[in-house]
Amino acid sequence: MRYFIELAYKGTNYHGWQMQPDAISVQETLQKALSILLNATIDIVGAGRTDTGVHAKHMFAHFDFETEIDTPQLVHKLNSFLPKDIVIYTIFKVDDESHARFDAIKRTYEYHIHTKKDAFENEGSYQFNQPLDIEKMNEACAILYNHNDFECFSKVNTDVRTFNCVIFEAYWSQIGNKIIFTITADRFLRNMVRAIVGTMISVGTEKINIIDFEKIIESKNRSQAGFSVPAQGLYLTKIEYNYLQ
Repeated sequence: MRYFIELAYKGTNYHGWQMQPDAISVQETLQKALSILLNATIDIVGAGRTDTGVHAKHMFAHFDFETEIDTPQLVHKLNSFLPKDIVIYTIFKVDDESHARFDAIKRTYEYHIHTKKDAFENEGSYQFNQPLDIEKMNEACAILYNHNDFECFSKVNTDVRTFNCVIFEAYWSQIGNKIIFTITADRFLRNMVRAIVGTMISVGTEKINIIDFEKIIESKNRSQAGFSVPAQGLYLTKIEYNYLQ
């Protein structure tokens, strides 16, 4: 029987989602907890990978188990057993062919920036003190819709068959001293969102213009794009499936 887990985590204390040989990950922590509580070796598959220090407000994973599970009771036990920075929302049975990663049709990320020193924001937002032109940054967002190949925003030497992604939504919003970038796509390349944000900051500070931004995308060259913003401001906020509406 296959089960989906809906969860969230604060990534500060973890070296990303993916299992690491010499570092603690969210996947390893959850797998160990499930294996102990179910008294079996459990392997879980996540809907995607988040890098070291990146957070997930909404994440799915799946695992297989031979018998029927009392899912509400397991959710309660897991939340008691797991560290405080990982929370399980629901566990539910799905078709045996359902896949947390391959069946996801859309993923949404947010990147959080605060513009003034804030003692409470440092683990979940990036402090950037220079003025940013949000209007110009949103003009740059519109350029993303015209392209599919985003190799310029991908981590180099990454093992992928294609750099193509379909961007469904991308925009900047501001409330007081908080600026948030929201982006939805069918898939994301490694480091893609953080590289897009760093490049758009260059637009917002007028180091480059909109024409330069489009040329960077067309170059397919990571060295042409902007810096990669720090991980702590990045959140996976939504994963969508056709059969989970």
